[in-house]
Amino acid sequence: MRILSILLSAAVAALTLLASPVMAQESSSAQTAWRLLDYVAVDYAGAVDNGQVVSAAEYAEMVEFAAAVRTRLAALPATPAQPQLVRDAAALEAAVLAKAPPAQVSHDAHNLASALLAAYPTPLAPRSAPDLSRGASLYAEQCAACHGPTGGGDGPNAEGLDPPPIAFSDMARAQQRSVFGLYQVIGQGLDGTAMASYAHLSEADRWALAFYVGGLAYNDAQAKAGEQFWRRDAAVRARFSTLAALTQATPQALAADFGPEKAQALTAYLRKTPSALSGQGPNLSLARGRLAQSAAAYAAGDRRRATDLALSAYLDGFEPVEPLLKARDPALMGRIETAMGAYRSAIAAGQPAATVQGQAEQLAAYMDAAERALAPEKASQVSAFMGAFTILLREGLEALLVVVAMVAFLRKAGRSDVLPYVHGGWSAALGAGVLTWAAATYLISISGASRELMEGFGSLIAAVVLVSVGIWMHGKSRADVWQRYIRDKLSKALSRKSAWFLFALAFLVVYREVFETILFFAALWSQGGHMAMLAGAGLGAVVLAAVGWGLLRYSRKLPITQFFALSSVLIAILAVVLAGKGVAGLQEAGLLGIRPIAGLPRIEILGVYPTWQGVAAQIATLLVMVFGFVRNSRTAPIRA
Repeated sequence: MRILSILLSAAVAALTLLASPVMAQESSSAQTAWRLLDYVAVDYAGAVDNGQVVSAAEYAEMVEFAAAVRTRLAALPATPAQPQLVRDAAALEAAVLAKAPPAQVSHDAHNLASALLAAYPTPLAPRSAPDLSRGASLYAEQCAACHGPTGGGDGPNAEGLDPPPIAFSDMARAQQRSVFGLYQVIGQGLDGTAMASYAHLSEADRWALAFYVGGLAYNDAQAKAGEQFWRRDAAVRARFSTLAALTQATPQALAADFGPEKAQALTAYLRKTPSALSGQGPNLSLARGRLAQSAAAYAAGDRRRATDLALSAYLDGFEPVEPLLKARDPALMGRIETAMGAYRSAIAAGQPAATVQGQAEQLAAYMDAAERALAPEKASQVSAFMGAFTILLREGLEALLVVVAMVAFLRKAGRSDVLPYVHGGWSAALGAGVLTWAAATYLISISGASRELMEGFGSLIAAVVLVSVGIWMHGKSRADVWQRYIRDKLSKALSRKSAWFLFALAFLVVYREVFETILFFAALWSQGGHMAMLAGAGLGAVVLAAVGWGLLRYSRKLPITQFFALSSVLIAILAVVLAGKGVAGLQEAGLLGIRPIAGLPRIEILGVYPTWQGVAAQIATLLVMVFGFVRNSRTAPIRA
């Protein structure tokens, strides 16, 4: 047990590092580089004209920012896309130093920024339409002193600032700036300027402020004209089917599709009335767009970019709606995930372009079916009730089985004094789940990559621990071995240190399930039917409590040898399931490759996913358990 305690402590520490600071640091560094690229793309034209420097201060800033981008990209965690990003950054820096035409520098900076987001995904939009009245209030309190009451850059504190505050009302500049770019600057500030970071504001407040600022260059007449375009033109509504599509769009880019006047009107209306996008239901146009770009890149011979776009199609486009789709149509959700993996595998294997294009088209058809399943009219009291009930039952059962086995073991061993540690572990996991919900709702946004990495590493660590526990418990399934163990070592083994091991194990296995349940429930809650959802969750909790009570009561009647034999088999099964789920999570995050197994069904409840990597991990886990069980049966020595 001492070895297990050390192992679990190290595992929990590693998971914490992997799931929060490392990801946060990576995301922050990538976002800072993106913000600098956006600034270069917009402001370089004010520094250079016809190969001549027209503003020495502005040009020096462009040189500094281009160099900083290259340095930051080189320091990002290694991925297959990173070397090309660094090369592109060096080329951009060289173009700035050579005083290249503004159109070229802007094009290169925007392309590099898009590639950066594909390689290091980051949340692209708010969870729901922001509150513009809140944005106006924040602007008056936090920004008007420098940027002016109407965004003209003429606030009372603007005098003497170098460079001067941005004039948000400047139409030429507004044409090139996306809401996402504004959000990034608000959150992180801008080096070399008086613009400080406003990261202390909540995520919702930062988005509200970004939308408000992004609308200052546009007047009410433009917004009214934009509303008419929005109501009459289905193509426009299809283009802005999600908040992410709106936050990434610049009026300059829209002008190429709709013309300058219409682009400005639409920008004015949607930035001033983002709630217009509400009520359309989840939309997967971003996923479809990234898939189409991926297939085109592959056909052009750029396999690296095709891979990055395919991963972004899943993490940025599909993964945000996955919890809701899993509640509405789990079979369709499974087909999409399997097809996504097969598509990325085809790219990695160098399949013919026609094959890759066909798979992308099949995925696009799946996205259409998913949108129909997610349509608001499909929501009902019954679907909310059944979704909450099945989610809680499915996600809670694995954790319940492990906790029940621990409680039953301690009761069999006569060590009820250690039970508070187990109960404290799962109770703390529930409390941490509430904090996770609060943080994800009000402070941060959990990206698709972060979620999959959290679930993947959490599952694998739990599987490793359960393998050790299962083999240990199987070794005590012989009556003579158990009696000697009770007499000689139990009191020593279940010391305070081992009791804390049990606390940590209970916390880990329960929190993993709580984490995923929170994401599912948040998706369901956003669709309405709150009372039905609460009723479903309540019934699910009652059923889980009844199952736990029944298992504990049955375990009391079992002879000690049968109890340990059955418990070890149960834990072995859970370890195999979690091994499969852990590998699947890391594959979906893009950390592991995917080699599909044709014809193998996807059985999520058993952690079986049709890939060689996942099946190999499960077989390896099973073989380790079998080897440990056989070794226990052949040897009499007692191991703690």
